[in-house]
Amino acid sequence: MSQTASYDLDALRASLDGQVTGAVDTGYDNVRRVWNAAIDHRPLAVVECVSAEDVARTLAFANDHGLPVSVRSGAHNMSGAAVADGGVVVDLRGLNHVSVDPGAKRAKAGGGALLGDLDAATQEHGLAVPTGLVSHTGVGGLTLGGGMGWLSRQAGLTADNLVAAQVVTAAGEILRAAEDENADLFWALRGGGGNFGVVTEFEFRLHEVGPLVQFAMVYWPLDQGAAVLRLAREVFTDLPVDHNIVFGAVNAPPAPFVPPEHQLQPGYVLLVTGFGSPESHADIVDRINESLPSAFTFSTPMPYVALQQLIDEANAWGQHTYDKGCYLDELSDRAIEVVTEHVPRKNSPSSIVLFYRLDEAYSAVGEDDTAFSGGRSPRYAAFIIGVCPDPAILDAERSWVRGFWEALSPHTIGTGSYVNAMTEFEDDRVRASYGAEKYARLAGIKATYDPHNVFKLGANILPAGAAG
Repeated sequence: MSQTASYDLDALRASLDGQVTGAVDTGYDNVRRVWNAAIDHRPLAVVECVSAEDVARTLAFANDHGLPVSVRSGAHNMSGAAVADGGVVVDLRGLNHVSVDPGAKRAKAGGGALLGDLDAATQEHGLAVPTGLVSHTGVGGLTLGGGMGWLSRQAGLTADNLVAAQVVTAAGEILRAAEDENADLFWALRGGGGNFGVVTEFEFRLHEVGPLVQFAMVYWPLDQGAAVLRLAREVFTDLPVDHNIVFGAVNAPPAPFVPPEHQLQPGYVLLVTGFGSPESHADIVDRINESLPSAFTFSTPMPYVALQQLIDEANAWGQHTYDKGCYLDELSDRAIEVVTEHVPRKNSPSSIVLFYRLDEAYSAVGEDDTAFSGGRSPRYAAFIIGVCPDPAILDAERSWVRGFWEALSPHTIGTGSYVNAMTEFEDDRVRASYGAEKYARLAGIKATYDPHNVFKLGANILPAGAAG
């Protein structure tokens, strides 16, 4: 690092309450590390901000020196967009506070809070925000891209439940965005990604959930895949809104409840979660087994916070990962053929294919009510995820994911996808994900709040008037 760069970082340190870590400082390799071990970006500095003012001063430093900027919340995005190679990382981990107003059914979460932080605080009052499925995911990235999970059918996306946000713009202004204040920015934050500023605090609407929910894992071996997927689409035709099922292809865990002959073996699962009565959940699980007897079924009540941590271990830090996603309006027989043809070709036992059902409350929100990149008609969101404990097989697994996705593409809704499920951010796919009209609206808002495209890592929206 040059003397000039060192001097600049010293000046930045002197202006902040948070910590600045450069490439020659102790702890640099730890603070630049992200969830996906395949990412090895080396920023000029990681700035652990502890206030919105710290964020504003860090952005001013980066802008004054023409340095690229990234924003780190949970660092869970597979692309590594949280860490700007050669640039400045606005690290929000110090802003991880959560406060709950149970009477108003509202929660405020700092921009660096994780889903587990939010779940723990809200469940003390029997309340929850609809979020994703892995508790060490950052609230920030998840919300700004949309946020789907167990509660999507009954309460919509995470972004649908955002009621206000504190935002630091590229120019260093600290703004409040809500329906009644900077409404254009508020609209863009609900699905438009990290294009418009650094969100240092989110305010969410809460829903009554738990503390106990009903859960069942229903498993079939690989050769029954087509029958399982046909069963899944049939179950959703009359599934109560207080239930959800995430389904797909996984290797059975080496857990005590799994018969020894099925442990670690590839197969298909329906993960059936009920937020209503135990009797209703048992009836649904029984009907599933009557339609297609499973190899094994594990059913138990569990705390909602445990449900939210259910796949944390399978998604632990330090694995090499790659994914692609898409939407399907139906699980057609031909789409099912593609899935069952490609699942056995994976190279890593940890790789998975998951489907989320999006309907009910998800579809009750208007297409243009938020900036979310997916249409609101009932659909399935598919996630093809390569997970490799051994980096030596990542290239092969990346090829498997891409080949699978390409084969499924003729059966998908358009060429776009959920922006939180992108590892690469090709401009044409980002535009296709939002559609021409929504992208143009986002580009206009981008030109207002970030005309020089400071926030360009990730699923970038170019400011209106900028060259493509």
